[in-house]
Amino acid sequence: MINLSGKVAVVTGGSRGIGAEAAIMLAEAGCDVAITYVSARTKAIQIRNRIEQMGRESLIIKANVSSERDVKLALRAVIRQFGRIDILVNNAGIWKYGSIGSMSARQWDETLDINLKSVFLFCNEAVRHMKRRGGKIVNIASTAGQRGEAFHSHYAASKAGIIAFTKSIASEVAPYGINVNCVAPGWVETDMSKGVLSSKKALRNIEQSIPRGRVATPREIAGPILFLASELSDNLVGTTVSANGGGVMVS
Repeated sequence: MINLSGKVAVVTGGSRGIGAEAAIMLAEAGCDVAITYVSARTKAIQIRNRIEQMGRESLIIKANVSSERDVKLALRAVIRQFGRIDILVNNAGIWKYGSIGSMSARQWDETLDINLKSVFLFCNEAVRHMKRRGGKIVNIASTAGQRGEAFHSHYAASKAGIIAFTKSIASEVAPYGINVNCVAPGWVETDMSKGVLSSKKALRNIEQSIPRGRVATPREIAGPILFLASELSDNLVGTTVSANGGGVMVS
């Protein structure tokens, strides 16, 4: 039902986890896909190969997503190879422990730069291209940005910022045919969360807090991303899709 043939998607942090599954699912729907990575080159190559095996074109770009220079160079590379950008998925992010009272300003800045500043930088640059023919921007937030998260206040603040930023720019660019929306995952089986989920006790407690009864797979988050990247979401502007198995129910 979803056919994105002829479209070009950019997925930040697309070498693993949610980003990798989003890139694969977009390619399955017909997109050519560019992904950014910071260190996992081998995994990025593996994702590129999977996309190309589907008969789609792919580009991998090493980039510091919090660097304005790197972001501009990355999107220029996409335009140079594909000639357009139709879909942007801002997925790159980190999740690190930080207790208030002992967290350093450097820790705070690192998380805000990678999680929030990067979304601004990519949106700011991509919108200039999308204004010509419209487009879709999907920003990856988190339940932490909806309810807060103890010992991860920097992470929660960055994700709440993404939600507010999404709403703000969505109204600005909607007249140009650009839809900007969020997906807010809960617990997902990724490299970022495996440290916590590897504890049987922690996993059991987490699963008991989720009405669905289990932690999501990255592909289960890629589904809502694909939906927001398609024409099926044309009437959604500044919306946050809560993909958390019912663990956090917000309106």
